[in-house]
Amino acid sequence: MTVFFTIVLILFPLVFTKKLFFWIYLWQLKEYHIGRFLDHFQTYKGRSLILNFWLLLKVIVILGIYFSARFGLAEIKTGLVYLIGVIFLAEGLLFLKSLWLGTFKRPVITKKTTVILSSGLSLEVLLMFALLLLEFKITRFTFSFLFLDIIAPLIFSFLVLAYQPLAVFLRNRLIRAAKQKRALFNKLIVIGITGSYGKTSTKEFLATILAERFKVLKTKEHQNSEVGISQCILNELWPEHEVFVCEMGAYNRGGIKLLCGIAKPQIGILTGINEQHMATFGSQENIIKTKYELIEALPQNGTAFFNAQNKYCLDLYNKTNVKKFLYGQTAVSSFEENLAAASAVAESLGMSREEIERGVAKIKMQQASRVKKGANGLNVIDATFSANPTGVIADLNFLSQQPGKKVLVMPCLIELGKASKEVHRRIGRKIAEICDLAIVTTRDRFKEIKEGAGEKAIFMERSDEIIGKIKSFCQAGDTVLLESRVPKRVIDSLIK
Repeated sequence: MTVFFTIVLILFPLVFTKKLFFWIYLWQLKEYHIGRFLDHFQTYKGRSLILNFWLLLKVIVILGIYFSARFGLAEIKTGLVYLIGVIFLAEGLLFLKSLWLGTFKRPVITKKTTVILSSGLSLEVLLMFALLLLEFKITRFTFSFLFLDIIAPLIFSFLVLAYQPLAVFLRNRLIRAAKQKRALFNKLIVIGITGSYGKTSTKEFLATILAERFKVLKTKEHQNSEVGISQCILNELWPEHEVFVCEMGAYNRGGIKLLCGIAKPQIGILTGINEQHMATFGSQENIIKTKYELIEALPQNGTAFFNAQNKYCLDLYNKTNVKKFLYGQTAVSSFEENLAAASAVAESLGMSREEIERGVAKIKMQQASRVKKGANGLNVIDATFSANPTGVIADLNFLSQQPGKKVLVMPCLIELGKASKEVHRRIGRKIAEICDLAIVTTRDRFKEIKEGAGEKAIFMERSDEIIGKIKSFCQAGDTVLLESRVPKRVIDSLIK
């Protein structure tokens, strides 16, 4: 028993720590947004975190120990206690394997995650000491360890939520400081950009063009929240800046209004609206109203720009009373839409045609570099960032212009709510039109994709199988589109 006790004592903190890192990673991935976090459990991977072999086995063991103790079945109880050690050993080995293969999910280390992880580790030590002091029987000791292991997701989620009041306090203090600094720059031209898609590309294109004349500050990647925008203002805005190009994202009503209160834009660009994040917004109407908060926040002498290719933007354009423009009427791709937005805003700020064309030329050179030379002579389009329905269709259209056989690798899209099935059927139909092969890496809406794509769509989850399929199907000169959150091992194997 002493050896067994020692094994459990070593393995439990190893497994418990792994779960601490994973669940903090998941909360961070969902930006600590409860709606997004809960929506994750509507996906196949999310459900598998709750309904899986290991959890079922642990629950059976817990119940088995309880009832065997109650009815005096000592041998069964002893066997189940030893089984707990086997379970921890197996999970510990799987954890070490994930570290070896580089597949272990861990959060990005920030001040917030450092505090939460430190608290979690401290809590783990306190629990272990409490059990060592209070639980003198090996059965009760291991039973308690297994029970804590089962409820670990609840413990760590509670830990995250317990820090939310402090996080909100610090966030509000950050916002106040950013507002105060922003108020000092009364000559600064602020351009707000929002929409369900095209925000980042439009921001980058606009910043590139405006830099031909102005000193430009832009929000960085993933800096489109109240915290990110506030940090950008506090850390990077200086008197020499003439224009601030600010990407704005939100998951709930009032989110864009909050961001406008910080940045105070005089110009607003609405890039387009679709079903993205409907799961957190609740309805298409809420998405539309939230995006329009940017236009509503503009001053009376402000200027609004709307994507002429998007039906929701056209409707909002017609109801807008401030100075307004449509852009992209002749655009045939999302790239041209975003470029038209950037050019229209630059022109409204008095830039010459020559200045705008110099910026456009630089953008087109950057666009051409999207296609990278990959392993075995493949052409690889790296679009491995957060995807939305319109962006996927746009990337497929870009893929259609590339040489050789055309292969898509992508997971199903998330946070689409009730629109999810039809969106994936639409993507499937586009796959049938353009691709020779589509490898779908998650199960959630594979059925709907296959309805549209037919035999061109296959499901593969394991990285080694995906890599093997691409190598056997493709030859030098063919093109592979990596869309959204593709496994890192697949990316590393294809991109030099």
